[in-house]
Amino acid sequence: MKNYSVGISGVGSFVPENILTNYDLMKMVDTSNEWIVERTGIRERRIGSKDISTSDLGTEAAKRALKDANLKPEDIDLIIVATITPDHLFPSTACIIQDNLKATNAAAMDINAACTGFVYGIVTGASFVKSGMYDRVLVIGGENLSKIIDWKDRNTCVLFGDGAGACVLERCDEGYGILSYELGSDGENRQVLIQPGGGSKIPASMESIEDNLHTLKMDGREVFKFAVRTMERTSKVALERANLQVEDIDLLIPHQANIRIIDAARKKLDLPMDRIYVNLDRYGNMSSASIPVALDEAIRDKKIKKGDNILFAGFGAGLTWGSLILKWNKEEDNV
Repeated sequence: MKNYSVGISGVGSFVPENILTNYDLMKMVDTSNEWIVERTGIRERRIGSKDISTSDLGTEAAKRALKDANLKPEDIDLIIVATITPDHLFPSTACIIQDNLKATNAAAMDINAACTGFVYGIVTGASFVKSGMYDRVLVIGGENLSKIIDWKDRNTCVLFGDGAGACVLERCDEGYGILSYELGSDGENRQVLIQPGGGSKIPASMESIEDNLHTLKMDGREVFKFAVRTMERTSKVALERANLQVEDIDLLIPHQANIRIIDAARKKLDLPMDRIYVNLDRYGNMSSASIPVALDEAIRDKKIKKGDNILFAGFGAGLTWGSLILKWNKEEDNV
């Protein structure tokens, strides 16, 4: 079976209109704009309304990616949704989006690798295209994190936002598209970032609700150390596998979690700030949506052109990590 080159033919994103600023949060918890900006780099984030679901966000992002790729929903063979905030435990959010789009020829599935989810999704989807099994795969990273945040916990509620990004994967010219990747996990340290309740281990009950076990819990210090260490290591692994040096990277699009994490990783990689795309200040941490939303904005900001080497690097609950390098395969006038 032939191995095809796989690239991104379409990109789209969608975020809710409602903006929650640091000054708004000051009215909710004991914090300040200065405290949040200094420690995280975040100034505002988008928050979905009570009636908006992850599938709603993902559907809009997907429509924009399909338009960018000049495709119809029925052209898609597989839909992969990376999320930790699905509409339901089952059916999958991907199946709901498949119906919303009327992508009648598409298989559909969710994956959960938390903030690394989009990288996992791209690697998974590209494997189907590379093998010749499918021609076109739609990968969506979508999150409704405001629904699982403890709005009384100032250490976590300031960090997260809602949004979705999507990409279409197709065959591309040889030498372009995905050049290398690395995926990894460390389940031993799963407790440092977790939503304890809601699954089979701690099913919903009056006790689990009273104990506030259905909201996100994080050991920020441990996550920070893991993230800095992992961002550097996984980026270097991907570079080595692609036979590239740091200076060959035209743009790094990291998971947008914390500006101190990004800056620490930048220094360890010796990568100048003008080759890193950051939108963290406007959106906060959108988990699996952060990289695709940043990618879409970088394209619209004309930070990416055909032939550029783009590096994605992410880390998240699990613990998981992942990196991916691709040589951009779209013409400038198509972006």
